[in-house]
Amino acid sequence: MQSPRVIEVSSPSAHERGVQYGSAAADLIARAIDYYRAGFAHQAGLGWDQVLDHIQPWQLLIERDFPEILEEMVGVAAGAGVRLADILALNCRGEIIYDNWFHEATDGCTSFALTDDAAGDGHVYAGQNWDWRHAIRDTVVVLRVVQPPKPTLIMQVEAGQIGRHGANSTGLALNANGLGGRFDDAVGMPQTIIRRAVLDAPNLADALKILTWTKAHIPSNALVTHRDGFAIDIETTPGGHGWEYAVNGLLVHGNHYQVLSDHHRLVSPDSLIRVPQARKGLAKAALCEKSADVRTAIHAAMSDHLGHPDSLCAHPDERMPAVEQWSTTLSSCVDLTTGEYFVAPGSPCESPYELIPFNLYQ
Repeated sequence: MQSPRVIEVSSPSAHERGVQYGSAAADLIARAIDYYRAGFAHQAGLGWDQVLDHIQPWQLLIERDFPEILEEMVGVAAGAGVRLADILALNCRGEIIYDNWFHEATDGCTSFALTDDAAGDGHVYAGQNWDWRHAIRDTVVVLRVVQPPKPTLIMQVEAGQIGRHGANSTGLALNANGLGGRFDDAVGMPQTIIRRAVLDAPNLADALKILTWTKAHIPSNALVTHRDGFAIDIETTPGGHGWEYAVNGLLVHGNHYQVLSDHHRLVSPDSLIRVPQARKGLAKAALCEKSADVRTAIHAAMSDHLGHPDSLCAHPDERMPAVEQWSTTLSSCVDLTTGEYFVAPGSPCESPYELIPFNLYQ
């Protein structure tokens, strides 16, 4: 599969960063809008104008709490030649899905952290298989954001999105997993905004405050890893939080509640397969002394096919309509010790890890 487009934006001005991003990804943003226009109509019977009406409360919330992030989205829209509402819709797509209870609105993603002795080279690693709709694979970009005085970011996002998964120059990584469903009718912050704000944080403590103090619209899981050898997984819901730490340096989370399991409905049954398979495969990284061999072990673990096509390395289910099919969009592996950021486009069994041309710490 073709490697994702790599985009760098650099400016202390949020609007200028957005313009640079929107201009560099304009064709992919248009493609993403076309997909979600068709997807929302197919699965929820929503016309695009209805979708754009739906996002207005989120715009007000983002403007109140994270005005600089909104200003960056204004710039993205200007650079791409689309409306701000279009960019907001791309950033609120998960919230729109669960507000309208799409048929089979399941989540994917399997995240991991390796600290302490879990990697035989002594490095700290974080990453995930990012599973989402198969049709958006070609809209994924790797985005480097230089935004003084805030940390520099490297993220993998759908074109037009302002945040999703990534790491920053303070040595902090965020890998996120959907947990499905809605808790109440209250309007909360969209996940892309929360995740970007976490990655913008200057230190680990501030990142955790943003993650736990910001009331989200939908539940989500966040695995936060720091280069100093710390990892924590936090299941965030509008009603509260649950958390767990690494065991023997290894921490894995999928799309089911692993801490708050007594209180919440399972929406992604395949997660019950993916998590133990990832743990079993990633345990082999402890036996590798060279960093290249550690990455090979991680790649092999994340290429597991038990339960195929809804496996750790996910593939489209041909029994489903094309607009509903999902797969692993991208697999990531970040060496937080060295700052090297590796990605495998699509399902990892199809592609090796590739080193992107930016280092977190340079």
